[in-house]
Amino acid sequence: MDINSFAKALVIFGIVLVIIGLLLTFFNKLPFLGRLPGDIYIQKKNFTFYFPVTTSILISIVLLIIFWLWPRR
Repeated sequence: MDINSFAKALVIFGIVLVIIGLLLTFFNKLPFLGRLPGDIYIQKKNFTFYFPVTTSILISIVLLIIFWLWPRR
């Protein structure tokens, strides 16, 4: 691996981190994410358990499509 491809990978990684940070900042403003049917949410007196099964699957499918469409060399 030469230094140019390593530098490009670092720049792309940085851009991806910025995008993830922006999505997490505005995550509360998206009403459907995290509250989809199939997400497990249990709330008791002193205990709250949340496991976003459906949300995780949806995000995985979206990322799979994005990376599948990404040009390969």
